Amino acid sequence: MKIKKNDTVLVIAGKDKGKKGKVLAAFPKKETVVVEGVNIQTKHAKAKQNQPAEIRKVEGPIHVSNVMYYDTKAKAPVRIGYKVENGHKKRISKKTGQVID
Repeated sequence: MKIKKNDTVLVIAGKDKGKKGKVLAAFPKKETVVVEGVNIQTKHAKAKQNQPAEIRKVEGPIHVSNVMYYDTKAKAPVRIGYKVENGHKKRISKKTGQVID
């Protein structure tokens, strides 16, 4: 999976299309990511002894194919490729050719 935690991504499909956000969590086995401010879901929390009942809004996971890495230098969504330098695999931007991390 080419998208990692703390990447800035642009949602390219679904109800939140066009939104940008930071990846809070990535789940490679499920091929999903949780993006800040995207796919907001309502969760009902039951009352406990020291807490009242509440309705919380939390981000839900979305499929990684519905997001695209957003390059802040190019100010555009870009595809990611890989390049091996000195035995280390690095992610590169296909548009600019620069190393991402």
